Amino acid sequence: MEKFIVLYKAPVSIIEGWMATPAEDRKAQEEKMRGDWQAWALAHEGKVFDTAGTGKTKVVSESGVADTKNDVMLYSIVEAESHDEAAQMFVGHPHLGIPEATIEIMKINALSGV
Repeated sequence: MEKFIVLYKAPVSIIEGWMATPAEDRKAQEEKMRGDWQAWALAHEGKVFDTAGTGKTKVVSESGVADTKNDVMLYSIVEAESHDEAAQMFVGHPHLGIPEATIEIMKINALSGV
């Protein structure tokens, strides 16, 4: 089995617009997505080893440290036999119900000596 990092992305403007919607108007859609996500996770039990949300972002460069924003909302670590198998796990994933959302899957390559 190989390990992959999965990045769940959505444009900052879409998420900010959603968060500006009154909570009572968002509640039913958020509950549906949570339920759909739990069903997806159950269907892929044993292959998903870590999922967490991301927070505020800092960028470090030669110029120093600065606040920034990016489209990464969450990440997961998954195991699969191949990159293609890992990607197929996410076809139809509930995250894709967010307008303009994408999911990126990258193989994790261990670094030796680091």
